[in-house]
Amino acid sequence: MPEAIREVSGLGPNDLTDAILTATTPVVLRGLASGWPMVRAALESDRAGSDYLRRYYQGATVGAMLGPPEAAGRFFYNDDLSGFNFQPIHAKLNGVLDEIENKRHMNPAPTVYVGSTTIDTCLPGFRQFNDLNLGHRDALASIWIGNRSRIAAHYDLPDNVAVVAAGQRRFTLFPPEQLENLYVGPVDFTPAGQAVSLVDFLQPDFDKFPRFAEALKHAQVAELGPGDALFIPSMWWHHIEALSPFNVLVNYWWRQSPDYMDTPTNALMAAFLTMRDLPPEQRKAWQEIFRHYIFEADEETAAHIPPHARGVLAPFNADGARALRTQLLKRLNR
Repeated sequence: MPEAIREVSGLGPNDLTDAILTATTPVVLRGLASGWPMVRAALESDRAGSDYLRRYYQGATVGAMLGPPEAAGRFFYNDDLSGFNFQPIHAKLNGVLDEIENKRHMNPAPTVYVGSTTIDTCLPGFRQFNDLNLGHRDALASIWIGNRSRIAAHYDLPDNVAVVAAGQRRFTLFPPEQLENLYVGPVDFTPAGQAVSLVDFLQPDFDKFPRFAEALKHAQVAELGPGDALFIPSMWWHHIEALSPFNVLVNYWWRQSPDYMDTPTNALMAAFLTMRDLPPEQRKAWQEIFRHYIFEADEETAAHIPPHARGVLAPFNADGARALRTQLLKRLNR
């Protein structure tokens, strides 16, 4: 059975420490947001939770996904991975909430899902009473609303605190080194921007995906209710199940890096273009170059070069990053 995620209790929205928010393993924060008015409304009833959201809604259009009943809440590819099993739409949030309410007694029901919507745009004023204090971190606060759903295992570059504001959710997490055992699908054609595991966690096909059994030995799992939160470190794979007819998740994303740094995904995509198909010995040589200059770089890497002549080997700042980005764009567009 998967290992239970480590838990901490007794903290409130203003009690999150740097030790928690820079951890390299996940942490369940039981009752962290139990005092939020949104959480109290959701505990009263699904309708009260829905009405609480409507209180702040001012008519902005939201992006949503509609899944057919036969998908059983799983937002995924179609059978041959040429497309997806859901329909993206733009809608008014009031209409989405009405649809969730109207479908709550259907089994199986069509899946309705509003994903990663910026709270301050969609629900201005909501965070005045329902928020976390993350200190100096400039986090992106988003809201996710839907009925029962399953989101395939994926990773995110930012660190993440996910707060269950309504309903019940099950999180299954894997450390980054389990990549090869999760049978990840296409990198450049994905359901929602991130590459996902092709394994159906509720019905894993071990004949087709035998190494998934090894991944499960390293899995960590937790079930969260209203007011509970989970810290998910950068790059940890996470599979999320919304288990209730009405679910609301609030999450905060931030990066432990300067704003001028680009996403490493750009480097990965460039590596597909420039290195992946090189002869094996050349790939090995480039592996050594990346080890030396990137993955194990320290103060000794360029110590033999005068500081004024180190170029990209010197520490970066915003101006240096901007100049290098311009140079790279010229090279890619040649």
